[in-house]
Amino acid sequence: MKKILITGGAGFIGSHVVRLFVEKYPDYHIYNLDALTYAGNLENLKDIESKSNYSFIKADITDAEVMNELFNKNQFDGVIHLAAESHVDRSISDPLAFIKTNILGTVNLLNAAKLAWKDEMDKHLFYHISTDEVYGSLGETGLFTETTAYDPRSPYSSSKASSDHLVRAYHHTYGMPVVISNCSNNYGPNQFPEKLIPLSINNIKNNKPIPIYGKGENIRDWLYVLDHARAIDDIYHQGKNGETYNIGGINEWTNIDLIHKLCEVMDKKLGREPGESAKLITFVKDRAGHDMRYAIDASKLYNELKWHPSLQFEEGIELTVDWYLNNEEWLNNIISGDYENYYKEQYKER
Repeated sequence: MKKILITGGAGFIGSHVVRLFVEKYPDYHIYNLDALTYAGNLENLKDIESKSNYSFIKADITDAEVMNELFNKNQFDGVIHLAAESHVDRSISDPLAFIKTNILGTVNLLNAAKLAWKDEMDKHLFYHISTDEVYGSLGETGLFTETTAYDPRSPYSSSKASSDHLVRAYHHTYGMPVVISNCSNNYGPNQFPEKLIPLSINNIKNNKPIPIYGKGENIRDWLYVLDHARAIDDIYHQGKNGETYNIGGINEWTNIDLIHKLCEVMDKKLGREPGESAKLITFVKDRAGHDMRYAIDASKLYNELKWHPSLQFEEGIELTVDWYLNNEEWLNNIISGDYENYYKEQYKER
């Protein structure tokens, strides 16, 4: 039985990857390692927690000694590394937390893997999940490719760029088999409600202001989280050693157009008059160093591994809204006093 360690598996993207692997590969044993910080939530995995090929490990990747012990004890065949601090706003407020988790934590995993795999390195794989934000910001035209020069602009993207470089360094220096993927913005079920789409869904439902940075002109490429999980599955099993794959939805939206679409869907779902939810849109002071546009060229993934997104945003946003409206208890359990305080501080009106 193959033993696969998935870090950050109680988080938004990680929980969907864990579920996919547990259900699709009964001959694998999936170890979900998560520190259960604010964004980690075991409720995301209640439906599979009793599966015989699933184990949860509460641990922090910043603890090198614990990582070495886990690798030595369990002899993992592969790692899918998703554990990360990932919210740009939080990185502006507390960059050191991102340095510790995203850089030091990744190095701890690499060192533990290198030590545990030293005699049979070629029989293992370290798969590092990254972001398109490492490439910087685009103008009105062009796309990020796997060879785009790195130009990170925030503490978050800089910490992820550093971890990408370290993974490649361990591949070239120590011969560690690795793959890396850089993905565009994800949306879908189980996303922590500080992110744009779940935050907006919750505010619309409760008739609270929808905070939009600046004029809402920033552009992002959006990918449904289950499609990202499928791409991770394909890259883990078919990706070429040492290669990088960009994952994108071919699905660019300005923030303001996205929110207007979301308002339209929410009006329909909540039985409101058309245009009612859009009255909640509130423009707030722009984020420091806010990148204008991200857009992914995922043709390498399409051509080599035959992966394609299964749905477009209009379909995905309907599924996402339905999930949040049908899982109010999940959302209410997350929105604590601490979250509310952070929310109020982060989205002050101009």
